[in-house]
This record gives sequence, structure tokens and C-alpha cells, in this order.
Amino acid sequence: GARHSGIQTMTMREYAGLETSALLHRLAGQVDRAAESAEADSIHDLRVVIRRLSRCLRLFAQFFPGHSWRKLREELGRLMDAAGDVRDLDIAIALLAEAGVPPRAAAVARLSAERRKKREAFLVEVRSWRGRRLTRRWRRKLEL
Repeated sequence: GARHSGIQTMTMREYAGLETSALLHRLAGQVDRAAESAEADSIHDLRVVIRRLSRCLRLFAQFFPGHSWRKLREELGRLMDAAGDVRDLDIAIALLAEAGVPPRAAAVARLSAERRKKREAFLVEVRSWRGRRLTRRWRRKLEL
């Protein structure tokens, strides 16, 4: 590549590839972490990396083959929705606790039961990502 003052410059295509690869790597780590526990922190961290990767794909779309990035964003959307269902309930339960609602109150019990159901659905989704090695597949499809 071109050199200026001893610093190698990279093309936008190279930069897009590096950023996308790094985010896919982080996604794989967060998928593994969330698939093990589905706890509030792991779900939050997974949602953060999904948002960043989705923005990256949209921003650098011109550097990926065809419309490969759109399909990945659709799949990320399904994972984000499943994670969001659980995260929303975590927030609602936390807000009730902050408001002084006792943990054994009927409202908290209903939300907790709903969270357990949503957590199971989330685990099915996130474990399918891990089981199908989707981050590795997407690296190939995006030609990274």
C-alpha cells in the first residue's frame, strides 16, 4: 500500500473488512457467552455487538458482494428480537424492584414467568447460531 511518513494507509475496503471481521469475532464470543447463561449482562453485551455489527454492515455495504450483508442483518434482527424480549423483561423486573415492589408480588412473578419463557426461546435462537457456526459462514459470504 501507499506510505506516508512511515505509516501505511489502508483502503476503505480493507478498513471495512477489518472492522467487520473484528465485530464478527466479538459476536461469536458473545453468542457463546449468551448461549451458556442467558443472564442479563450477557444478553445486554450481545445486543450491543449486534447493533454495532448491523451498523457496520449498513455503513460499508458497498464493500460486500451483492446483497450478502442484507441477509446477515435479517438474521441478526431475529437474534436481536429474541434477546430484546428477554432484556425488556429484565428491565421491567429491575424497575419494579427499584420502585420497592417486593420480589414475591404477583406482577413480579408474572414477569419472571414470562422471562423464563422468553429466555428459553432466546436460548434456542442463540444456540442455533452457535451450532450452525454462523459467524464463520458469514465471514465467507462477506468475503472477509
